[in-house]
Amino acid sequence: MEQEKTNTAKIVTFGEVLMRLSPSEHRKLQQAHQMDFFFGGTEMNVAASLAQFGLKTQHITNVSNDLVGDAAIAAMRQVGIEVSAVNKVEHPLGLYFLEVGSSARSSKIAYNRLHGAFANILPEQVNWEEILKDCTHFHWTGITPAISEGAYATLKEGLKVARKNGIVVTADPAYRSNLWKYGKDGYKILKELVSSSTIFIGGVNEINEILGTNFSFNKEDFIKASKKLMEECPSIEKVFDKVRTGLSASWQKIYGQAWTGKVYISTIELEITSVVDRIGTGDAYAAGILYGLKNYDDQKTLDFANAACALKHTILGDANLVSVEEVLEVMEGRTGGRIKR
Repeated sequence: MEQEKTNTAKIVTFGEVLMRLSPSEHRKLQQAHQMDFFFGGTEMNVAASLAQFGLKTQHITNVSNDLVGDAAIAAMRQVGIEVSAVNKVEHPLGLYFLEVGSSARSSKIAYNRLHGAFANILPEQVNWEEILKDCTHFHWTGITPAISEGAYATLKEGLKVARKNGIVVTADPAYRSNLWKYGKDGYKILKELVSSSTIFIGGVNEINEILGTNFSFNKEDFIKASKKLMEECPSIEKVFDKVRTGLSASWQKIYGQAWTGKVYISTIELEITSVVDRIGTGDAYAAGILYGLKNYDDQKTLDFANAACALKHTILGDANLVSVEEVLEVMEGRTGGRIKR
């Protein structure tokens, strides 16, 4: 009965929705005469994945007040995300162009987002008290406060309400140096926002950036870095990290590790030898952590997130359109790819 109650509670995500334009069949942009498009964005991708797992999700954002914004809202509805608090504004939807790499050729991305609908969001456009009233978990990433001062201020207000209401706050504080254009110290802001969060989704690299430390990337230093983060940001209770080895654009290996505040845990390494789409794989991992936090112990949460991340590499588009059952199959080692009839 308790599990059923947990699964009907709302998870809220906050961040930009982007249109992705990409040539098919691994073409470079200069070869293309037409492009496929998808709607996504780091936090929206998390919400979409959680909706596929059967959880109630709501995404907060701004979209353009035109047919593109309408299509973005329709795309969110299609994957099961509640959109009642999405604002339509008189600014264009952000977009990005992706050239999908193959083998030794890396994928390349070009963004057009810094003057878009979400970059112009303001705190007064979001009624956090109402939105977070029935929420148990709130998820944010470091991309959001980097986009604009308005996005930072809006997120800060949301975190204040979330913490006041005892909501679990998951932070994926990825630092993107090319986004911080409005005169703020990104590292300082991320540390401030992490200090209002409870779960940290990141590793040594992110901790070093936020704290100005220089821990190395072995197991012992991951533990030391996690302890240091918890010392500097006492609200953080657990640290979940995804470790990637890229052998080529088409061949990746991943495993998860975590510091639970008491013990170190890790997963087996999963190998993806024919990558279809790397976009959104970190978001799939974050969604796996969120689902696990609501349903499993720490070890199974980490295993679930790692398997979800691996599966996203096989899905075209930004969102991880797989079910809980499919993730559990990979966790149990059933990776033979037999046709299901």
